[in-house]
Amino acid sequence: MALWWPLIVIAFAFAICRLLLMLIPSNVPPIDVDTSDVLDDGNQTKDNSFIYVLLLDVDLNCRFLERQQLHLCYAQVKERVAQTRKAQKIWAKSSFKQRRLFLRILLKYIIEHQDLICNISSRDTGKTMVDASLGEIMTTCEKIHWLLSEGEKWLKPEYRSCGRSMLHKIAKVEFSPLGVVGAIVSWNYPFHNIFNPMMAAVFSGNGIVIKVSEHASWSGCFYLRIIQTALAAVGAPENLVEVITGFAETGEALVSSVDKIIFVGSPGVGKMIMRSAADTLIPVTLELGGKDAFIVCEDVDVPHVAQVAARGALQSSGQNCAGAERFYVHKDVYSSFVAEVSKIVKSVTAGPPLSGKYDMGAICMQDHSEKLQYLVNDALDKGAEIVARGSVGNIGEGAVDQYFPPTVIVNVNHTMKLMQEEAFGPILPIMKFSSDEEAVQLANDSKYGLGCAVFSGSKRRAKLIASQLHCGVAAVNDFASSYMLPYPTPHDLHPFSTPEAHDLSALVIGPEAHDLSALVIGPEALLFSPEYYMQSLPFGGVKDSGFGRFAGIEGLRACCLVKSVVEDRWWPFIKTKIPKPIQYPVAENGFEFQESLVETLYGLNIWDRLRALVNDYSDQFELIFCPAFTRMKLLFKDSS
Repeated sequence: MALWWPLIVIAFAFAICRLLLMLIPSNVPPIDVDTSDVLDDGNQTKDNSFIYVLLLDVDLNCRFLERQQLHLCYAQVKERVAQTRKAQKIWAKSSFKQRRLFLRILLKYIIEHQDLICNISSRDTGKTMVDASLGEIMTTCEKIHWLLSEGEKWLKPEYRSCGRSMLHKIAKVEFSPLGVVGAIVSWNYPFHNIFNPMMAAVFSGNGIVIKVSEHASWSGCFYLRIIQTALAAVGAPENLVEVITGFAETGEALVSSVDKIIFVGSPGVGKMIMRSAADTLIPVTLELGGKDAFIVCEDVDVPHVAQVAARGALQSSGQNCAGAERFYVHKDVYSSFVAEVSKIVKSVTAGPPLSGKYDMGAICMQDHSEKLQYLVNDALDKGAEIVARGSVGNIGEGAVDQYFPPTVIVNVNHTMKLMQEEAFGPILPIMKFSSDEEAVQLANDSKYGLGCAVFSGSKRRAKLIASQLHCGVAAVNDFASSYMLPYPTPHDLHPFSTPEAHDLSALVIGPEAHDLSALVIGPEALLFSPEYYMQSLPFGGVKDSGFGRFAGIEGLRACCLVKSVVEDRWWPFIKTKIPKPIQYPVAENGFEFQESLVETLYGLNIWDRLRALVNDYSDQFELIFCPAFTRMKLLFKDSS
């Protein structure tokens, strides 16, 4: 007992010191980013506000109302990449301390300007401020926090075993920058889709050129200012990070110019990028969307799971690559689940995102509403039935096509396009199943394989089902991966919380909270699903959902040249030497020597190895790998 007391005192003192250190304000310099041309000029009324409409003029300029973004041609992209390549050669020599300071500056700015960042994302893509906070701010902040905590550890040399034949060697893997990473990202989360690949690339010593979607170019160009201002604050070279705008030609030029390409988009374009990347044989990471299955067993808490299902399908108007798009519910709870989900969906109203009055925002691309209606009509023609729809609020006449009411559809099957094609919208098609085997078969009957969610009162049962699903991300009794999660529901609340705490407008992250462990959500300690804080996990899929991973250790190292390194452990005292029987010219007994060597090193038991060591050819046994073996052989023979 006396031994434990000093250890307890030391542990307690350590905890107190850590607490005191957390209370010391961090010395992170502020940055001043020009916002003069992005702030609301007052001409846009909140009730009639919606996303900027993409207009294409005769000279291919990407125009958002009065604002224009340049369509870069092939030569201009090449020049941008060349400038980034020069900057990267300097940045590759930067310290991890400098890189961490860059991330801390970003984190400080993001925390202090959440409203601005979410407002710009909302104006450019149509999502609500709450959706922007969940999908843009929280995921990015957690990504920064993970890199600050673990990034350097996973980029340091990793030592490996040297094997029996190389005991005198040191084996390690080094992770060096690739050079210039290219990223072609989608429009659905313009802030996070830029910051996610950028932070991994820059922290690992690379430069990066990001082509943003033509549907979110305006916001992307502003977010670049934040990055470049933070880089300048830590003394990074200019042009280390670039955001370029344009169309197909711009993307093709980028793929042909960089050392790695990350693409987030459709399978069709992903295949085109692969073909283009084959010309220069650069590594490719493809995240091509999904058709995620949401499986509900009969032993669940139906009201709770219904809330999670609604958030999984309706987050950001359903415009999520990891959104729930196929719902498989056990026949015993099918009716009650449909009733609960229908009740929730009927209470949801879509409308102008900046008004703050609506649950759901707009569809980013105007013509996408037509595709959604086409998928619904195809299902109805084949026997499906709409059992619930949300409503659309008071919107301007010109914005009608940019809103699609949340919709619950039953009596669906896999002959319907709605159950096969990625919808990317606020639609919940619900299908019943009778056994776990049937649920697995239905979930795997898709050309996509990004994510899945399985809900059961038995964790073991849910894990068993999830283990049989062919996808890159699986959630047990929760939904989505590290990028898109449900709202906290009343079941996720602290027991002493109040109904007011359900309103995410109460979310507060104090300016001093540079560590997200200091996150406070309202006065009632609202609890998020733990998966929201798992940026250590890789993200990606299989089949038509693509391959490769970003995020986590795998995504960070994917931005690196992985180099195997072998060096002498006791240089210069023990050096590599070629044994005489296999020196040129090779001796007559060279092969017999090799036979004995192999058996000595890899014999199935100690007696086989010792017998080989003292066989007839052992007099010539000069091990290249460790001369101590030769000395051991002689001693063994003398004792015999």
